[in-house]
Amino acid sequence: MGIFLRWLGAFLLLAATFNPTEWNYVKWAEANVASQLPLVVFLGLILAVGFIVYGIATLRSIGRFGFFFLLAIFIAGVWVLLDWGLIALTNSATNTWLIIIALSLVLAIGLVWAKLFRRLSGQITDDDEN
Repeated sequence: MGIFLRWLGAFLLLAATFNPTEWNYVKWAEANVASQLPLVVFLGLILAVGFIVYGIATLRSIGRFGFFFLLAIFIAGVWVLLDWGLIALTNSATNTWLIIIALSLVLAIGLVWAKLFRRLSGQITDDDEN
């Protein structure tokens, strides 16, 4: 349940920031920056805190190489789905959702990597407090 909640948090953070619908921070901020600048800045800073928490935790646990390696795995998975004809990249909204899902999965794995590594390998990391 822990990885699911962390993935859901990452997905909601990314989707709230930008998605192909009209319901996202970027489009709302562009439309309201002149009339509601303090609120645009406030909400932008709240989103930035979320990105900082997820980003720093991910980079500390899996590093840049791990981040790009996991991203490459998800991109290769999309490539396989394309090759099998299960998806088509002709729709930009679908492409955006695929990117959001892939990035949110990478961020969620980054948050739970130490626990996942311990369970898979039986080894502890220096992040473990036990």
